[in-house]
Amino acid sequence: MIDLHYFPTPNGWKVSIALEELELPYRIVRCDIARGEQFEPSFLAISPNNRMPAILDHAPAGGGEPISVFESGAILQYLSEKTGQLLPSDPRLRVQAMEWMYWQMANQGPMCGQAGHFRNYAPEPIAYAIDRYTNEARRLYALMDQRLATRRYLAEEFSMADILSWPWIQMRDHHAQTLDDLPNLRRWFEELGQRPAFIRGLEAGQELAQDMAGGLDDEAKRNLFGHGRDD
Repeated sequence: MIDLHYFPTPNGWKVSIALEELELPYRIVRCDIARGEQFEPSFLAISPNNRMPAILDHAPAGGGEPISVFESGAILQYLSEKTGQLLPSDPRLRVQAMEWMYWQMANQGPMCGQAGHFRNYAPEPIAYAIDRYTNEARRLYALMDQRLATRRYLAEEFSMADILSWPWIQMRDHHAQTLDDLPNLRRWFEELGQRPAFIRGLEAGQELAQDMAGGLDDEAKRNLFGHGRDD
């Protein structure tokens, strides 16, 4: 059994979708980032950067003590290596998938996240930041569209690279992006979104976010965008 310390966000969805695709048994352990549960000592013991998701695998390959993993990219690589699935064994194909996995972690996630923050949550609008990150997000969308013009998936076959990247496209309105003039990216996004595991992973733990449906209160903003509980 795998404990998934989780809240329904793009980074959380990466792991819930991967677990569903791999058909691994898991249980959701709530990590309510709006209420500061990411700062609890029990969570910091497995995710010292106070970010979710994180997992605790009670049945690691080879046995022994449970293994904890934080950072969504590291989690998906760990799950792939545990199961031998969703990363190609051929070195040339594997490196393609790894390139796009690291691209997502270093580019798509951070840039789209900053675009969403400065467009939706900054206490006052900063035109330079809004333009900088929105334009960079658009460049990354166009890059994906170009990549997908000649192949079905980001790598030569469906892989963890696709699972890492899809949830941020799901949130495109949040960072002011559209698929209207990106037909290859739209095809990829819609095709993956019809996979049963993606549907289940996206729905996982949605009830955890119900109290945020009306917007973020001051406590939530402090926990999400401040510096933690020691301020």
